[in-house]
Amino acid sequence: MGTTPSGRLGDAARTLADLVLPRTCAGCAVPGPVLCVRCRVLLARPRLAQPRRHPPGFPPTVAAGAYAGPVRPAVVAFKEHGRAELAVPLGTALALSVVVVLAGLARPPDAGAPVLLVPVPRSAAAVRARGRDHVRELAGRAVAELRAAGVPASTVPLLRRPRGAVDSAGLGARDRQANLAGRFAARRRPAPSGVLVLVDDVVTSGATLTEAARALRAVARHGRSADTPVLAAVVAATPRRTATPGAVPSAGAFTVRG
Repeated sequence: MGTTPSGRLGDAARTLADLVLPRTCAGCAVPGPVLCVRCRVLLARPRLAQPRRHPPGFPPTVAAGAYAGPVRPAVVAFKEHGRAELAVPLGTALALSVVVVLAGLARPPDAGAPVLLVPVPRSAAAVRARGRDHVRELAGRAVAELRAAGVPASTVPLLRRPRGAVDSAGLGARDRQANLAGRFAARRRPAPSGVLVLVDDVVTSGATLTEAARALRAVARHGRSADTPVLAAVVAATPRRTATPGAVPSAGAFTVRG
């Protein structure tokens, strides 16, 4: 499928900007790569995502790093400010989260079993405002990284947000839950065979992933075992105050029965 004229214009604009404007790290603003080595290291510290309220039904979720320090502006730059080149390092971080959450399964998937990344869908208004679905971009990059490592991964958009759903950015934990209740629906049934991993950029209160996991479990029940787990992987998670910074959980720390 060829590049659209608007896509070619966007690529040309980014290339011109790289020539005219000095490049800086999106995390710490140091001149150089889009994400410097020091900031990349902060996205190579996988940990369990542990929302403070931990809503019932929250899926086992691994984040590549903490949503704090330089990681926060890097994610925001990609999500809100159109720095699409950050899809490479952030997508690589997401791929790491996927690998780690799969390692936590009590019964690891058979070699060659498909790993299905299910992007958490954005609201139509959010996609229009940003001009793109940034989570799908991250999922696509993560798939490329996983395949390069020999993992048979693919992106499967199994969920959608019905019309009228609004984005939860900026809402508090309770408001997020109220806004998201019943806000995800299946695009198709049954789900293809494989390990289902919800993917998103950031987890804060856990409300979005909880509701998305609930909808995905309903899809998974069609033609699958009742104990088929739904996992989740994100680029970064808001750290808990009691958490040990940079702690990498062992596989036994987040074992999932499945």
